[in-house]
Amino acid sequence: MREKAIETYLRESVKRKGGMAVKQDWVSVRGAPDRLVLMAEGKIVFVELKAPGQKPKPHQERLHKKLRGLGVRVEVIDSKQQVDDLLNEIT
Repeated sequence: MREKAIETYLRESVKRKGGMAVKQDWVSVRGAPDRLVLMAEGKIVFVELKAPGQKPKPHQERLHKKLRGLGVRVEVIDSKQQVDDLLNEIT
């Protein structure tokens, strides 16, 4: 399965649950998460999508760590099951 298929699944699943999965386009920020998931009651999660079994690159890990240090939730997702698990948790 390709990363794009998981991203499409995330986007469609979030929409079905009434939320938004906004594509991230951060100017001059290397390693930014792919999507910002916005759900009811102010639940917000940055999501880095990967193909199954793939891990974030070191520069992505550094930014994720910095965001988490600021109290921001960042999830790395590499399967449809992880999409389902995240959405079940936050909805």
